[in-house]
Amino acid sequence: MKKYFFYFLVIFISCEQKKEEDTSTLLPSKETELKSLLNKYPDSMILKEDLIQYYRENGNYPQALRETNDAIKTNNNNPRFYDILATLQFEDGDTTNAIKSFEKAISFYPAPEYLISLGTLYAHTKNSNAISVADLLVKEEKKKKEKEAYFIKGLYYNNINEKEKAITFFDKALMLNYTFMEAYREKAIALYDMEKYKEALVVVDKAVTLQNNFEEGYYYKGKILEKLNRKDEAIESYERALLYDHEYSEAKDALMRLGVKKPVY
Repeated sequence: MKKYFFYFLVIFISCEQKKEEDTSTLLPSKETELKSLLNKYPDSMILKEDLIQYYRENGNYPQALRETNDAIKTNNNNPRFYDILATLQFEDGDTTNAIKSFEKAISFYPAPEYLISLGTLYAHTKNSNAISVADLLVKEEKKKKEKEAYFIKGLYYNNINEKEKAITFFDKALMLNYTFMEAYREKAIALYDMEKYKEALVVVDKAVTLQNNFEEGYYYKGKILEKLNRKDEAIESYERALLYDHEYSEAKDALMRLGVKKPVY
């Protein structure tokens, strides 16, 4: 009896799978749907962006880059697509070309978001043009983006190992906006690099008090607590980081290193 029951179960599952396969072939995939719409409306930039975003979200960077470059060929003076291209290149690990693409976007239109992105990349790559871009950002935006400009300068000086100077700019940014989490993070990193662990702890404590789901704040708090030989508290901080970002790989690695075999998240 069991033998025949198993036989019919296999037949039933096979039929159900066949039904699902037959149904799925009738329903267009998101990619097919977007391409079909683009064939009907080839001049739609929104549809083109949607298709690029579809590939990006699915981790298909080669295809996302191809689609973006195709869009640029027909709209080579559109800064928006150079911005998209730069973002894709950066996420794909191509910082050099990302900088070139942001520069191209700005040559057409110096939008504040393009300037901030370019200035940040300059700062991360220790390029002194970060300072010029920060100054341009203040000038173009009539000081509306002054805190971002200070942050870019701080980031640049942090990366070229002028920590004290970096901290003065992070403090200026925080004076303009005391909830600027990235400025707290970078200030704490500067103090950590200077081995001023107690001062760094004060900074991250303030950050996570202001924003209690600031996962990076908890991660860096964990690193600082380790240096202060407060292992149990460090573990707790790393676990809090994972509470708010389950995929925070650095926090997982830190917990494993500290002997937590299976992180909670």
